[in-house]
Formats: sequence, C-alpha cells, structure tokens
Amino acid sequence: MQYRRFGRTELSMPVFSCGGMRYQYKWQDVPLQQIPADNQANLEATIRRALELGITHIETARGYGTSELQLGQILPQLPREKLIVQTKVAPTADPNEFRRTVEQSLRNLKLEYVDLLGLHGINTPELLEYSLCPGGCLDVARQLQAQGKVRHVGFSTHAPTQVIVQAIETGRFDYVNLHWYFINQFNWPAIQAATRHDMGVFIISPSNKGGLLYQPSQRLIDLCAPLSPMVFNDLFCLSHSEVHTLSIGAARPQDFDEHLKTLELLDQANQILPPIIQRLEQAAIDRLGQEWLETWHLGLPQPEDTPGQINIPVILWLRNLALAYDLIDYGKMRYNLLGHADHWFPGNKATQVQQFDLRQCLANSPHADKIPQCLREADQLLGGEAVKRLSQSD
Repeated sequence: MQYRRFGRTELSMPVFSCGGMRYQYKWQDVPLQQIPADNQANLEATIRRALELGITHIETARGYGTSELQLGQILPQLPREKLIVQTKVAPTADPNEFRRTVEQSLRNLKLEYVDLLGLHGINTPELLEYSLCPGGCLDVARQLQAQGKVRHVGFSTHAPTQVIVQAIETGRFDYVNLHWYFINQFNWPAIQAATRHDMGVFIISPSNKGGLLYQPSQRLIDLCAPLSPMVFNDLFCLSHSEVHTLSIGAARPQDFDEHLKTLELLDQANQILPPIIQRLEQAAIDRLGQEWLETWHLGLPQPEDTPGQINIPVILWLRNLALAYDLIDYGKMRYNLLGHADHWFPGNKATQVQQFDLRQCLANSPHADKIPQCLREADQLLGGEAVKRLSQSD
C-alpha cells in the first residue's frame, strides 16, 4: 500500500479506502440479531482483508443502514491506533438532532471517537447554511471535537462545483469527499481549492459513479488496454498528487484485487496514461465531433432555471458518454435516477421535453437549436423505469 498526507489532518492516508456502503445487510436499521451470520462474516472478512493490504481507512455513514452497527462488532477487536475510522452524518436545521445522531453513530461503532466526521451531503446552499450558521451543525461537530469524540471534521458532497468551492473557501473544513474521475472532471476547481486550503481530498465511488467499471463496455475495455478500465481510472485519479485516496466500495474481500494492480504503476503514470487518454479523447471526437465536445456545456441552465426542471447538463453529459464509449448501462442507471434522488441527483428526465419551450433558457448556449433533439435522443436511448438510489433500496 502507498500513503499520502491527508491535508492538514496530517493523517497518513492509504491511497485506497474501504468504503462501507456495499457490504452491509440492509439500508435500513434493523436489530443486530436479525443480521444473518454469513453476512456479518463476509463484512468482517472484508475488513480484515483491507487491513492485511494496508487499507487502514474504514469509511461509513449513519445513512448506510446497518453498516455502522455491523462494523461495531469488529472494530473494537482491532488495534485502534492503526485505524482511521470515518463516519458521516447529514446536517439538519436542528443542531441538537445532529448531535444525537453523531452520538448514535459512536454507539453503533462502539468507539470512543472517530478520526473523521463528515457532514454528509452538503449538496445545496441551504444545507451549507444549516452547517455553517452560528450554533449549527459545524459548531456542534467542533464541540464534539473538543470533547475528544471527533478528531477532524470535513464534508461529503454531490453538489454543483460552485457550492463545493463555496464550502471549501470558508476554510472551516479539514477535508472533502467529492466526485472526480476520468468521465467526470467537472469538480477539478474544487480539488484545486481544497489543495489551497490544505484539505484532505477523498474521491467518492470512482468505480461505480466513474462508469460502472466492474462491468465496463467492450469499447471502454478496448480503449483502455493494456489496463482494465478500473485500473486506468484509478491511475488517472492517483496520478494527480492533489488526490489523496479513492473509495473502494467493497462488497466482499476479493473486491480489492483489481484495484491493487494500480499500485505498481503509480511511478510510471506519466508514460502509461497519455496514449490511453489520447485514444479515449479521439474516440469521443470521432463519434461526437470536436466542436461539440469543446462547447456542449457552455451556457446551459441549471434544473431550477429550466422548464420542467429538466437537468440539461447531466442529460447531455450522459448522452455523450453513451455515444462516445457505449456506456449505455451506466447512462441508464444515472438517467433514471433523475426525478427520484432529491438533492443527491437533482432535476428531471427529458421524457416530456417536447411539451416545453426551451428557447429562453438556452439563449446562452451555442447549440440552442440542436439541444432539444439531443435531449429527445437521450431519453430514447437511456429512458426506462425509475431507479432508486442505493439508500432507498430494501
């Protein structure tokens, strides 16, 4: 394993983290006695495998159902000083509720403290305000820190880049969990801001949200050769020193294996990556055209400023990926979340796009005439039944 300084926390962070949202029994809280023995055994085997590999960062959240409770059955058995344990709690308008939830997380984990506490899902300006207002959730987190129950405080986010940057520029957080990987590089300005503030940078779900890379399209496999798409993406992310760790959402002990192939390549990234990136970029140009790729995102409205709250930027981005790299399954998964994921993935699909006049909201786009048809194409290509977020699953 390799390690990087996690910003001003000064923690020695492994470049891979063990994310806790895929090995738990349920996305809802259930009594410990209802958790099957084989599920608990698999979780414990996954944690022990992570530690054997030097993956000392165990990351979970109060919103991950039974994850905390199940981790509480094994973490107290392990050498505490060798672990970096992180949980996340959603900010609320009532800071006392936030405090109670953090204390419940500590009881679930059976730990006296967590190394990292994240305010979970600062996805909107309103949630940022809940967090930062005097006496709000961040102040409560700092009080818990003073009591020795929390060592460092950060936030996780699925927000638009400008909201993430706004949160970072307050200088009040120690680290950030955010999305950034090859197919979604929009948050690079936020990573740069975090670097300026000496914050730890944790990349959320690079293999799942980064393109369903555990079941990649054949086109992506061919374009990323001789690397697997998963290893390519890991190497792409970690070739940037501003990035400190990538989450591996392991569901079983062997889920770490493919990622580990990245480690021996890190010092060769400057030689290995450029030809693969060039192939990927040229493949997108061949199918979409260079002018479109360079300008499609310009002047697009946000969902709240669009008739029907259609999320035009996300839909066009998913269409690009589907056409350029045959990421149809990934596009369907993400597209069909629209309208069902609240602030975690806001806005609606383009199912009813023909009913709306988009001319005014697209007035600043160089592709205003083309975009309505692109939205219709995307809905035909990616539309289907609504998809629930994992946390909404049974």
